[in-house]
Amino acid sequence: MIVDCALYSAGRRRHRIDDLRLALQEAEAEDGFVWIGLVEPTAEEFDQLAEGFELPQLAIDDAIRAHQRPKLEQYGGVTFAVVKPVHYVDHVEVVEVSELAIFLGDRFVIVVRHGDTTIPAQVRAALEADPEMLQHGPPAVLHGILDKAVDQYLDVTASIDEDLDQIEDQVFGDDPGNDHAERIYKLKREVQQFRRAVVPLVQPLTRLAEQQVPCIPAYSRPYFRDVQDHALRAAELIEAADALLTGVLQADLAQVTVEQNRVTVQQNSDMRKISAWAAIALVPTAIAGLYGMNFDYLPASDWALGFWIVLAGIGVVCVGLHRAFRRNRWL
Repeated sequence: MIVDCALYSAGRRRHRIDDLRLALQEAEAEDGFVWIGLVEPTAEEFDQLAEGFELPQLAIDDAIRAHQRPKLEQYGGVTFAVVKPVHYVDHVEVVEVSELAIFLGDRFVIVVRHGDTTIPAQVRAALEADPEMLQHGPPAVLHGILDKAVDQYLDVTASIDEDLDQIEDQVFGDDPGNDHAERIYKLKREVQQFRRAVVPLVQPLTRLAEQQVPCIPAYSRPYFRDVQDHALRAAELIEAADALLTGVLQADLAQVTVEQNRVTVQQNSDMRKISAWAAIALVPTAIAGLYGMNFDYLPASDWALGFWIVLAGIGVVCVGLHRAFRRNRWL
């Protein structure tokens, strides 16, 4: 779906263009450029663009299918870039990744959006409000999109750092025995997805900042160098967050293991005590059971002191067992 297709010249938006076949002709006549925005277009919708703007088929396939790595490629006079904006949903700790495919020529810029991101609209509004910057044409659009995307990266790293602080407080706080591995692993998985959006973008930004790229004038390199610097910082923060998550996960697992070992030791101690008291209780139970049997003759049953002798014998055995268990630290 085509969201917008407008002609820009002399730093101003002129009018909307409905006939894409005449878009380049109008741009050349007005000494301006055409800015087209699309959302998840189909191959059929791209046919007019491919024919009218001589877009490379390989880049068209990438723009339609999406799920590409951030990159910068050159096809003759057309520069093709893929950028992955991100958004952090804090309450569920999820990094949502969208995708922008950008075709750049001397007289046109085509932005294809996949997913939920407002960056193209924000950049269009910002440049339309800044005629001086808009006069630079398609390079200004590319710079604006990259700059907004990298700023989002830094915002997401700040939000992840806040969640990391919470996790550290939980793992090393007042109740370290609880298992936080599920939350840590989930956040680590999101950081890995975030890394796949940021780290590959550093190399294209380096090319834009240091090398000659068609459609990108040399005077714009400092602007792209600034974006590259921010992207490098975001990449470093992501690597640090991932390393910290790995350390916290190991610490959490170690604490859980220690707590489980402590519980196991306590359970073994309790079982020894129970077994010891059961062994002591077994003596009078066994003797009482024997003397409770219905026989005519039992040892010492007809003695005047027989009861007291048996009772004393039970006491001696029980005391002996108790002392033996205490000596072996079962009681």
